[in-house]
Amino acid sequence: MLSLLVGIPLLGSILVGLIPERAGKGLHRTLALGFGLALLGLSLGLLLLLDPQEQGIQMAERVAWIPQLGLVYELGVDGISLPLVVMTGLLVLIALWASGQVERPRLYYSLVLLLAAAIAGAFLAQNLLLFFLFYEVELIPLYLLIAIWGGPRRTYAATKFLVYTAVSGILLLIGFFGLSWLSEVHSFSYTVLQAHPLPLLQQLLLLIPILLGLAIKIPLVPFHTWLPDAHVEASTPISVLLAGLLLKLGTYGLVRFGLQLLPAAWEQAGPWLASWAVANVLYGSLNALVQQDMKKLVAYSSIAHMGYILLATAAATPLSLVGSLFQMVSHGLISSLLFLLVGAVYANTGTRDLRLLRGLLNPERGLPLIGSLTVLGVMASGGTPGLVGFIAEFTLFRGSFPVFPLQTLLCMVGTGLTAAYFLLMVNRVFFGRLSEVAIAMQRHAAGERLPAVVLAVLVVWLGLQPAWATHWVESTAAHWARPVVLNLAEAGRPITAFGPGSSSL
Repeated sequence: MLSLLVGIPLLGSILVGLIPERAGKGLHRTLALGFGLALLGLSLGLLLLLDPQEQGIQMAERVAWIPQLGLVYELGVDGISLPLVVMTGLLVLIALWASGQVERPRLYYSLVLLLAAAIAGAFLAQNLLLFFLFYEVELIPLYLLIAIWGGPRRTYAATKFLVYTAVSGILLLIGFFGLSWLSEVHSFSYTVLQAHPLPLLQQLLLLIPILLGLAIKIPLVPFHTWLPDAHVEASTPISVLLAGLLLKLGTYGLVRFGLQLLPAAWEQAGPWLASWAVANVLYGSLNALVQQDMKKLVAYSSIAHMGYILLATAAATPLSLVGSLFQMVSHGLISSLLFLLVGAVYANTGTRDLRLLRGLLNPERGLPLIGSLTVLGVMASGGTPGLVGFIAEFTLFRGSFPVFPLQTLLCMVGTGLTAAYFLLMVNRVFFGRLSEVAIAMQRHAAGERLPAVVLAVLVVWLGLQPAWATHWVESTAAHWARPVVLNLAEAGRPITAFGPGSSSL
């Protein structure tokens, strides 16, 4: 089952790539959508097969690949990776739908499906070298998708992304080799390494390269500069995949490899990580306040919201981990929605400049549906109750406050700044009298807005029924938080317990 989640988009990539360009208009897109739908269906099927009360890895698959090097084909899923796998299926299908008719469709859709296979494989990999392999494979298609179908400065943005992410991979590989070399079992298997923790000093030394590698991917300040350029130059569907999925490889790595494999070092580094989260939130938010490009504003907003995930993961209480993982899902949905809507504004008006746009909420001559969905999206990002962003932020702040009260309060300032810069954007773009650019715009087909409507429904639904997402995470989060939480309890520091097994903590 898990191999199919990797194999189906990979097979789709190969088949789409073999069909000649002259085979028929729309054939490549139709075939890619079919494989995307199959990926989503399989990922949803995991919800029926996974036991949410089971704390360990489930549905494990293991085949010796190159055992002499320690590379073993190991896949598995648990409550941490399941929501991200399902979100991968959803956002890949949405990106394929939103792509429409593109130049060189054979190459384009083949690369998108290859990217989907690499992302799904990374979330499922239970061998560190296998994770690294998938982590690096996604570099190639994303680089080409930006470099070929991007904006005027696409070569610069794609090259910058390539260099930064390559350095990220090198640092991760150094950390992974160090884990295997220093461990008495000399293995790259996640479960084996977890069962044989290293001494504190060795954990601290290995945490540095792993943390820096993941910080580039997330990205955290000051390693963030590749992200705004990549978003601005990438096409709208690629921005959806970049914000919704690629960044989550970094935050997922924090939980999977930082917290769980290096728990003693993680506890020591916790206060520094929480302070780093504050810097990320405030820096990203203040930069978003001064942007004139709608897409760049949303990109800096993503940087700020990644800081919330770092704060919650640093606190490592059961409740903060639930909030951290729910924030990954929340941000994936909200940022994807906002990038789709910004892309729709650009497709209709030809500009994203806040100084040129005005009055798009006009019910007769504007873009009322896009405007209404944008208002919903920015309200969710700002933490309005009843929407998915509020539940995610409230949970992670509540779980982090007992451990890092000052850092949590400073991060909460970011929610106010989020409301400020998004309200400025909405007020400039959608209210007031129609600008000349808006009057002259050409409206596109209503069917292109369907992906945004789907995401908007999920933003509302999970805001009203968050248990649909947290149900799969609670037991695993309580189990993963236990080593750090027990150490805090022994030191007499307050903790927040949540979910199954919390009474035993």
